[in-house]
Amino acid sequence: MFLGQYEHTIDDKGRMTIPARYRDLLEDGAYITQGFDQNLMVLTATSFEEMYNRVNQMSMTDPTARQLKRLIFSHANRVEVDRLGRMLIPQYLRQAASIDGAAVVVGVGDYFEIWSPDNWASQTDNLLDAEANAQRFAALNL
Repeated sequence: MFLGQYEHTIDDKGRMTIPARYRDLLEDGAYITQGFDQNLMVLTATSFEEMYNRVNQMSMTDPTARQLKRLIFSHANRVEVDRLGRMLIPQYLRQAASIDGAAVVVGVGDYFEIWSPDNWASQTDNLLDAEANAQRFAALNL
């Protein structure tokens, strides 16, 4: 399970060191794609394949389903973890998420996200709003 928050840097070649606690979970490789909140999502191969199967069951005549397919699959890349525990983040994904040099890695259970520090700070401010959270999550029956 991917948990916690970590600050990392991205080198000039676009490589980022993956938190040591995450590396064992990525033994079989992973996929990186554009997230839904100007961030990136990194999924294990198994999780990505499950998502692929669910999304591909959606009707191609549904415009929303087509948009989702384009968002996820046109931006997806298979990534490998090198012997130093790094993965390469393609330039176009770094640009899409406004990531330049510094990144925040955030575990969200079955995958992890990569954020620019500024975008993560804004997201954190949103998450710290207790009143909004009470309304936002009330229907989830936690």
